[in-house]
Amino acid sequence: MGTMDLQDGAQVRRIAVLGCTGSIGRDALDLAIRHPDRLRVVTLACNRDVDGLLEAAERFRPEAVAAADPWAAGVLASRLDGSGIRVVSVVEAAAWPTVDVTLVAIAGVAGLRPAMAAVETGKRLALANKESLVAAGAALLRLAHRSGSEILPVDSEHAGLFAALQGVRRGSLRRLWLTASGGPLRGSSAADVAAATPERALRHPTWPGMGRRITVDTATLLNKGLEVIEAHHLFDAGEHAIGVVVHPQSVVHAIVELADGSLLMQASRPDMRLPIAFALAYPDRWAPPEPAIPPTGLPDLQFQPPDREAFPCLDLAYAALRAGGTAPAVLNGADEVAVARFLAGEFPLGHIPRLLEAVLGQHKGGAEEPELDEALAADAWARERAAAWRPAAIARGASR
Repeated sequence: MGTMDLQDGAQVRRIAVLGCTGSIGRDALDLAIRHPDRLRVVTLACNRDVDGLLEAAERFRPEAVAAADPWAAGVLASRLDGSGIRVVSVVEAAAWPTVDVTLVAIAGVAGLRPAMAAVETGKRLALANKESLVAAGAALLRLAHRSGSEILPVDSEHAGLFAALQGVRRGSLRRLWLTASGGPLRGSSAADVAAATPERALRHPTWPGMGRRITVDTATLLNKGLEVIEAHHLFDAGEHAIGVVVHPQSVVHAIVELADGSLLMQASRPDMRLPIAFALAYPDRWAPPEPAIPPTGLPDLQFQPPDREAFPCLDLAYAALRAGGTAPAVLNGADEVAVARFLAGEFPLGHIPRLLEAVLGQHKGGAEEPELDEALAADAWARERAAAWRPAAIARGASR
């Protein structure tokens, strides 16, 4: 990890913000504005939003910037010529020598190689990219073990588990519980969920600023299933030691169940700036962006079991975890395509679990603990199968 400055007694962390124009990236930059004595933005990266990145670069004056899209990278090089800000690759931005903490908030498998690069160079990885752990968790953790890198989760649920587990002995644990808001279709019948349109699936009640794919994944509960796979890697927990409970208020983010029956809960406002700050500042804690919820201000908290009939994607994720190997990478890759097809209006929401089940059924295993290239190959295979999949009704119509 790079050298850190001390200014007025505060430890300054030099950060890379990859995915700086998305919701997580914007929240991270908001924290940098609020804590200029603690955070210094060193590199920035986006996919294609050149204007958004340039606006951030003008404010933070980073050492280097990057864009994953070749056209966008060319525009950056042209518009930053002579500015003193270097234009580099996303992987270079992740592993930039003066960076202490790399926040990977790039969506999809595009975040895999930057995450690996940050870990390989021993930096703290503040991880908001699910694919890195779902598709290649074993490889990422092996690399972190060799380099001495820390991996801190940015998902509110995993950050909550990490916080609640501080000081808890492993032998005292019984189960880890991830909470789910239930998404925009909570309480709907199985038939209603299956018939849902993109308009309904994108109307999240408590996390409205998320990206389109993750919002659809909350509507199917696959997002929570992917988080189960993440928790398996982060906390070395088997499938039976990780449970899911629906909590509509989104105030309790994680629950640790101890051997004596005690429950440790982590609760806070549904504000992603809190887990981002925790990952950047750990082991320190900073003042919250908004006033904390006092105990007297907590809403009536409700907890319910998930409706597994209406939301079969949750069990598909558990099945992929049991299968191991490259099955989680296949599930994730197929889902990216399935969600894109759903959002394009090709079929209703209920076809997503059917597609995922069909692709997983064609999967033949693969390496028990896949390396990055094997995970990426499985991802590419799954995307091809998902793109080719046709519902029976559509297939019959096409054959006429």
